[in-house]
Amino acid sequence: MAGRWGAVTVLGAAQFVMTLDSTVMNVSISTVVKDLDTTISAMQACITFYTLTMAAFMLLGAKLGDVWGRRRALVIGSIVYAVGSGTTALAPNIVVLFLGWSVIEGLGAVLVIPAIAALIADNYTGHARVTAFAVIGASSGVAVAVGPLIGGFLTTYASWRYVFAGEVVIMAIVLLFRTVVSDTGERSRIRIDLLSVLLSAAGLVLIVYGLLQTKTWGWILPTQQDISLLGLSPVPFIVGIGAVLLWLFFLRQRRLIRLGRPPLLNTAILRLRQLRAGVGSLGIQYTVTAGLFFVVPIYLQLSLGLDALSTGLRIFPLSVALVLFSILGTALARRLSPKLIARLGQFGLVLASLVLLGSIDTELNNWVFGTGMFLAGAALGLLASQLGNVTMSAVGDDELSEAGGVQGVYQNLGSSLGTALIGSVMIASLTTIFTGAVATSTLPHDVQQQITSATQGGVAVVSVADVPTIATDAGLTQDQSAQLSSLYSESQLEALRLSFAALAIVSLGAVFFSRNLPSRVLGREEDHGDAGEEDAPPATAASS
Repeated sequence: MAGRWGAVTVLGAAQFVMTLDSTVMNVSISTVVKDLDTTISAMQACITFYTLTMAAFMLLGAKLGDVWGRRRALVIGSIVYAVGSGTTALAPNIVVLFLGWSVIEGLGAVLVIPAIAALIADNYTGHARVTAFAVIGASSGVAVAVGPLIGGFLTTYASWRYVFAGEVVIMAIVLLFRTVVSDTGERSRIRIDLLSVLLSAAGLVLIVYGLLQTKTWGWILPTQQDISLLGLSPVPFIVGIGAVLLWLFFLRQRRLIRLGRPPLLNTAILRLRQLRAGVGSLGIQYTVTAGLFFVVPIYLQLSLGLDALSTGLRIFPLSVALVLFSILGTALARRLSPKLIARLGQFGLVLASLVLLGSIDTELNNWVFGTGMFLAGAALGLLASQLGNVTMSAVGDDELSEAGGVQGVYQNLGSSLGTALIGSVMIASLTTIFTGAVATSTLPHDVQQQITSATQGGVAVVSVADVPTIATDAGLTQDQSAQLSSLYSESQLEALRLSFAALAIVSLGAVFFSRNLPSRVLGREEDHGDAGEEDAPPATAASS
C-alpha cells in the first residue's frame, strides 16, 4: 500500500466511512424507529444534526489541522469517529444514538474531512491530483452505492448495529496505515478565536434547526397557535437570528485580519470565483442527494411496507450510476473543462428530478422511476468527479486546509438542508394534504373534527398498514378506518410528488453556481496554484 496510490487508498477508506453512515441509516429508518421506540421526526433530527455538527465545526477542524498537522488531525479525528461509531452500535435509545452518531461521530468527522482534502492536495500534483480527488469522490460514490445494500441486508437479516461496528474496524485500518500518507505542510502557531467558533456554529445550527421545524411550526404563519411569536411562526425569527450571527461572524473575521490576528476563516478566499462556484455547486449536489435519500426510503418503507434490503435495491440504479459516472467524469476531465462536465451533471439532475416527478405511482416500481434514479446517479457522479479538485485548485498550498474546511462546511450544510428542507416539505405537505382530504371526504362530521383535532400539531409519518389499527383504537368503525387508510396513502403519494418538485427547483438553482467554474481543462502542472486568481489572491487580500 506504500506505493504511489497508497495515500489515496487510505484517505479514500476514511472518506468511504464518512459517507456510509447516512445512506445506511436512511434505508434503516423504520427498523431503527421500532428498535429504539422513537419517531420518524426524531430520526430526521438525528440525520440532520449528524451533518449539521460537521458543518458547524468544520472550520474549527480545518484550523486545528493547521495547528496540529493534517495527518495528526486525521489520526485524532479517526479515533473520535471510531468512539462515536462504537457508541452508536451499542445505543439503547434515541438519546444515546444522537450522542454517538450526531455529536461524537460528527466531531470526529470535522477533523477527518478537511484533512482528507488537504492531504490529497499535499500528496499529489498535476493530473494525478485530479485523479486522486476523483478517487475520493468515487469513494463517496461507492459508499452511496453499497450503503443501501449493506445496510439493507444487515438490517433485514441481522441488525443495523453491525454497520457501525464495521466502521470501527475500518477506522482502525486507516490508523494502522496512516504512515503512507505524507504531511509536508508546516504547522501554524496560532490562537484560535473562540468567539468566531461560537458565532459560526450557533448561526448554522439556528438556520438549519429553524428549517427543520417548518414541518410542525409552519414557514410564516403558525400551524400551532400555542407556538407562535408576534402572531407568526417562530421559524423566520430563528432563521433570522442565525443569519445575523453569521453576519457577525464575517465581521469578526475582518476585524481579526485588520488587527493582524489569525481569523478562523480567511474571508478573502471567498472572493475567489472558482472556489465559490465549486463549493456552491457542491452544496446543492449534497442537498439533492440528502433530500432524495430521505424521502424515497420513507415512502418505500412506510407506504409500500418494503424492508431495508428491498429499499436498497430500489435505490441501486442511482448508486451504480453514481460510481460509473464518477469514473467517466474522471476520464472526460482529460479532454473537457470542469464547467462543461459539471453543467452536464447539473442539467442531468434537473432532468432526473422531472423524470422522478413523472414516475410517481402507488407502487413506485416502474421503469420510469428506475430511469430517474439512474439519471440522478449519473448526474451526481459527474459532479463528484469534478468539484473537489475545482475547489482545492482555487487556492495555494498554504490555504489548502482552509479551503478543505470551507468545502466540508458547504458539503455538510447541503446535506443538513437537504434532509431538513426536503424532509420538511414532505412531512408538512402530508399534513396539509391529509387534513384537506379528510375535510372533503364522506366521513361523518364528528369523525372529521376528531381527526382534525388529533392532527392539529402535524400528521405523524407512520406505515399505511398501521393506520387502520390506529383508527380503530381511536373509536372509528372498520369502514371508516379503511377509508382513512386510503386517504392517508393518497396523501403520502402527493407529498412525495411535492418533494420531487422541490428537488427539481433546488437542482435548477445549481446552474447559477456553475457559471464561474473553470472553462479550461485542469490538471496540468502549470495550472496548479493559479486557478483561483480571478479576483484578488487570498494572501494579498488578507494583508490589505
